[in-house]
Amino acid sequence: MTQALAHRWRFFRAGGFDQVQLETPADLAALRGLDQKLWASLACPVNNLELDRRMLEYIDLNKDGRIRAPEILDVVDWTLARLADPAVLFQPGPLQLASLTGDAEGSRLRLAAQRLLSLLGRADGDSLTPADTANLAQLFPPREANGDGLVPASLTDDATLKAAIADIIACLGAQTDRSGEPAIGVEQIAAFFDQARQMHAWHARAAEQGLDVFGEGTVAAVEALSAVRDKIDDYFTRVAMAEFDPRAAALMNAREEELVRLASLSLADAGEVAGLPLAAVQQGDHLPLSKGLNPAWQDAIAAFRQRVVVPVYGELDSLSREQWQHLLTLCGNYLAWQAEAPKPAIAEVLSRGRILELVEQGIETRLLALVEQDQAVAEAAGGLVDLDKLIRLRHGLIELLRNFVSFQSFYARQDKAVFQAGVLYIDGKSCDLVVEVGDVEAHAKVAAASDCFLLYCACTRRGEPVRGKEALNIVVAVTAGSEGDLQAGRHGLFYDREGNDWDATVVKVVQNAISLREAFWSPYRRVSKLVSDQVQKLAASRDADMVNKAAAKVGETGAAPAATPAPAFDIAKFAGIFAAIGLAVGALGTALAAVVTGILSLVWWQIPLLFLCVLLAISGPAMLLAWFKLRRRSLGPILDGNGWAVNAQARISIPFGTELTQMAVLPKGSDRALRDPYANKPVLWPWIIALLLALGLGYYAWSNGAFSPAPEVPAEAAAPVDAAG
Repeated sequence: MTQALAHRWRFFRAGGFDQVQLETPADLAALRGLDQKLWASLACPVNNLELDRRMLEYIDLNKDGRIRAPEILDVVDWTLARLADPAVLFQPGPLQLASLTGDAEGSRLRLAAQRLLSLLGRADGDSLTPADTANLAQLFPPREANGDGLVPASLTDDATLKAAIADIIACLGAQTDRSGEPAIGVEQIAAFFDQARQMHAWHARAAEQGLDVFGEGTVAAVEALSAVRDKIDDYFTRVAMAEFDPRAAALMNAREEELVRLASLSLADAGEVAGLPLAAVQQGDHLPLSKGLNPAWQDAIAAFRQRVVVPVYGELDSLSREQWQHLLTLCGNYLAWQAEAPKPAIAEVLSRGRILELVEQGIETRLLALVEQDQAVAEAAGGLVDLDKLIRLRHGLIELLRNFVSFQSFYARQDKAVFQAGVLYIDGKSCDLVVEVGDVEAHAKVAAASDCFLLYCACTRRGEPVRGKEALNIVVAVTAGSEGDLQAGRHGLFYDREGNDWDATVVKVVQNAISLREAFWSPYRRVSKLVSDQVQKLAASRDADMVNKAAAKVGETGAAPAATPAPAFDIAKFAGIFAAIGLAVGALGTALAAVVTGILSLVWWQIPLLFLCVLLAISGPAMLLAWFKLRRRSLGPILDGNGWAVNAQARISIPFGTELTQMAVLPKGSDRALRDPYANKPVLWPWIIALLLALGLGYYAWSNGAFSPAPEVPAEAAAPVDAAG
């Protein structure tokens, strides 16, 4: 704390708040002591940042996809502890081995660097860049352990384990090994075999209860038993009735009348006798399985005998009541067991037999042993990982700090901020404040509080993906110029930070003030649009009326044989109309004359002030409202909608807005032909009418003495008049 208090910080003011400048290693060393209320932001997402993604993943220690202030402080301390001269962080260039500290940690990193240089074929080299560690497969070959605790199929030569790894990846997905290969870890192995053991335990209960006696034909056996169950139960019930009362023996068999009726029919179709008992009750409590059966049921009983009786009792010619009850119990238990079958997710991908096989072969133990084998080299491999981390922090840490602790990169306008995705060209403008977003609607709900004019665009690049994506969404702040024709459906061209061009289509617009000039002309444009719309509606209605009347007249002409005589000319009505028109023109002329007379009665320097006041009365409210909104424009809600935790106002002032959105300007020294051969020809008659009207009003005012000052009356002449009064 003493060091933090003793450190002399430097701040610069931009965006309406004071921002810290990070220019020296001492600033980094004292960063932990800087009050976090003075930080520009406290958290940001890992996604949608124009920074080295692997560096951001190194900083995100808990792997939640977000970087917070404590993680920033930890990575700053980690970096400073491994550099002998932290000033290299503020200088461009590769990581020199001489920049590493001389302690044990520095020696470990230097040894890993020398091993890496040998692997790259530069054994005598003394520097490394992020490109040297870009291909992790070169640093960590897939067939060798790399200490990350993940197991790719290429790590083993055992075909059984290779197949098991492929099955687990197919069921639960893959993680990416340091070698870049798809792999599995302890969590996936445990999750897979937890489900597999449930399936295995369920099958074990079947063996304990003897439910597996039918083997693979269990389902067919249950179906065969179900097909004859009612008929066999009917037979044994009839036998029991005959035993209960000897008189019932004859009645339990087929009735003589039914047999006589059947005798007169063709029995080619055995279905005619299906309703008769399964067998004669004289057979006793042993049901025959081959002879003496109802012909309609012989095939079903044969299937029952082959699929159910034989697997349990062997070759039998008859089935006792006790044996039948045992078979019913056996199949009932099977159905109950089947109803308790677990439904693990892995069963949707792998067969039941394959799952049982993986458990019985002890694959889980062998895979965990493979993971332990990989983790055994974690310390040795960690040197290369830490070296890769330091190389990337050497190049990107200061840039991250100048976009996190402060927004120096954004307000300095020398380089783009890490959250700026590129430039959008649309409607004669180039917009620099472009941020990539995920969900347009969710972002718009938060970003609307920025008071910026926002365009949401869907960008596509068909057939030419960038970073594996052919489509993305962006939000663009238009901070200068005019609204023009910016509306949903407009198209533009988006250039990302790498210079790739994307087709951009506006899908949503958040309306807000853009500039004071836009606000000044907005009332006139609204009135002009209102008048234009009303005139077009009136013209359209008149045209429709004319068409309808013409159609009606054509219909009447075709239907009526005689023409209707034209009405007589009414001279009184015609004179009345002209009189009304004359009165209206006279009233209008009188009003205009009064206005002109009032204006001409002013002193010459008061006339411009009058026109200025009229303009302010019309445009003033809109400009005042726009001025307040433009002063409130903020970057914060735009970033907050993307998951940032912006800790300051981060205003976008009017002058700064003109830097973020630039209008089309002709290059200096360009030749310009002002004559447009295809421009609309000038129309003179409106100007002639306006001139005649002005002359008429001037003459009217002159004839009424508006231009002649009233003569002054001497005081002596005015006194007798007052006395007489």
